[in-house]
Amino acid sequence: MKQAFLGMAFLVAMTQGTTNAQKLKYPQTAKGDVVDTYFGVQVKEPYRWLENDTAANTSAWVKAENKVTQDYLSTIPFREQLRARLKTVYNYPKYGSPFKKGGYYYFYKNNGLQNQSVLYRQKSLTAEAEVVLDPNKFSKDGTVALHDVAFSKDGRYLSYAIARSGSDWNEIFVIDMNTRKLLADHIMWSKSSQIQWQGNGFYYSAFDAPEAGKEYSVKNEYQKLYFHTVGQDQSEDQLVYEDKQHALRECYASVVGKEKYLVVMVTETTTGNGLLIKDLSKADAGYVELAPGFDNDYNVVDEVNGKLYVLTNWKAPKGRLMVVDPAQPARENWKEVLPESKDVLENVSIIGGKVIAEYMKDATNHVYAFDLTGKKLYEVQLPTLGSVTGLSGESDDAEAFFMFTSYTFPPTVFKLNTDKNLAEVLFKSEVAFDPASYLSEQIFYTSKDGTRVPMTLTYKKGLKRNGKNPLMLYGYGGFNISLNPSFAAGRIPFLENGGIYVVANLRGGGEYGEEWHMAGTKMKKQNVFDDFIAAAEYLIKNKYTCKEKLAIDGGSNGGLLVGACMTQRPDLYAVAIPEVGVLDMLRYHLFTIGWSWTSDYGNSGESKEMFEYLKGYSPLHNIREGVKYPATMVMTGDHDDRVVPAHSFKFAATLQDKNAGEKPTLIRIDSKAGHGAGKPISKIIDAQTDMWAFVMWNLGMKPVF
Repeated sequence: MKQAFLGMAFLVAMTQGTTNAQKLKYPQTAKGDVVDTYFGVQVKEPYRWLENDTAANTSAWVKAENKVTQDYLSTIPFREQLRARLKTVYNYPKYGSPFKKGGYYYFYKNNGLQNQSVLYRQKSLTAEAEVVLDPNKFSKDGTVALHDVAFSKDGRYLSYAIARSGSDWNEIFVIDMNTRKLLADHIMWSKSSQIQWQGNGFYYSAFDAPEAGKEYSVKNEYQKLYFHTVGQDQSEDQLVYEDKQHALRECYASVVGKEKYLVVMVTETTTGNGLLIKDLSKADAGYVELAPGFDNDYNVVDEVNGKLYVLTNWKAPKGRLMVVDPAQPARENWKEVLPESKDVLENVSIIGGKVIAEYMKDATNHVYAFDLTGKKLYEVQLPTLGSVTGLSGESDDAEAFFMFTSYTFPPTVFKLNTDKNLAEVLFKSEVAFDPASYLSEQIFYTSKDGTRVPMTLTYKKGLKRNGKNPLMLYGYGGFNISLNPSFAAGRIPFLENGGIYVVANLRGGGEYGEEWHMAGTKMKKQNVFDDFIAAAEYLIKNKYTCKEKLAIDGGSNGGLLVGACMTQRPDLYAVAIPEVGVLDMLRYHLFTIGWSWTSDYGNSGESKEMFEYLKGYSPLHNIREGVKYPATMVMTGDHDDRVVPAHSFKFAATLQDKNAGEKPTLIRIDSKAGHGAGKPISKIIDAQTDMWAFVMWNLGMKPVF
């Protein structure tokens, strides 16, 4: 491989013609002569220099591209009215599901347009709530977010992790709740970590400090597990677990059984893990293997009466609950509590001496209670078909809380009495939106290979299937992640103006268990794209929409989905929105935590067959000269250290260079923003305004707000 010297990285051309009817002039991005060789095959990559996200020429390119994008968006006549409507629909109190610690109820609340939600506490559910932690005071622009909080068992200490500018890097701090003072404790370079207390300290995972200037792009290796004692410097923290032989493994701690056991979860990728256990009551105890890695998933739910309850897909692709005696941890001694069923067992909690199990059937949740032996007691009655999140409660307390939502049911927090099977509304969302005027329906369609795939359509009642409706098709299809029904205020203006919002539950996700997931991975990844393309074709054939009115959207792995589908079938869509997408499938694993995705993708270095398969669908490498592509707005953040922005940079530059059509090809690069988590409301509204303005304008809509 060789890298040519790039002096003047690009020549900025003046934009002329800023409507969707005229071809835009883009920055003329300089081309280098980098050539990679894979198994004897040469692959040119002229925009390799854009991977250097901190270089001056990259920064100048970002500035020039953003100017073209904002100049274009500023000409959309309804953009500011759309922004005003979005502010209105986002401006409602948003509550999190409460949890108990140290004799208090804790919960999150956002008054409406606060950039970050605030942590409150109250002595009883009717007492006046007081502010515990207000992340809006962390920074003036709201770009420092609260990532996680954890309490010591006695409630005296509160540790919290923050993330700056959307980065996955976390910093951990400690508050003494007796004095409400911030202590001197400060932990750096934690990532993807859980804070787990034991006594007067806590466990956390961290990497070594990265090289200065490469914090957001360097490959993350050799994660370690530490124990921090309150009051000491991070340099004094005790190293409790590391693996010097395997650079590309991660480790996470959980403390169970009234702080009796330390459980260490070890992972190589996003699929499968091993479990190690250590008896903390014995000073000289070592780690004992509870479950081997990395063919199955294991999660220790809780400890009851000296036994560990473990949720696993070992010999059960849709999940089952097992009980383990730590004194006899070998898997042949494990006993089944909840066997595998026809529906996916997603989550389990031990609350009030009962097993509260969340199942998923056709991408919607159902909640059941069982006794500790697995005998079914009852089903919790939910308002409609939708999603349950944030289920919380104590193993010896019958009081529980959960949040319920669907595409037309705004998030609502319920209090559940697990003894009486009584669910009552605790916090209700009052959105400037009439759910009764809209309909969500789930339908099933047939993919290319005959697989039956579900998707859910949401639209205003009275819709006519005349083939002329604007439609947004959204998907993900990866990493065992399920797209369950969810409410999003940002969709409201599109729905109000006759749009149809569709979510397809593609293979690669977890909607039907591990087999459904694996059917969309590695050499079967094309199934995911085929499922999405088949959804679009079904919607057109059945006159919900037409090619000229069809937009597609997806983020992260969903950005890969959009990039692959728009390059494979550019004729099928009018608009494409690849957000923070994995778009370079030959090099994704070389940045930050990308190596952990190989269980879903494979990687270009493992075999010639895998290289050829990845190159065959890699969005960056399948943009063709002379093809007319849909109106496209690539979206990313300059601090995205999960899917580095280089993916989006190189894809946008290539598309601008090769696209033969006159539809706009833009890239929107958000500043002080990352992969999405912790983004302040102000930035969310700005991004939603620009995305929906671009979509509506290029679908020929004339919205009224």
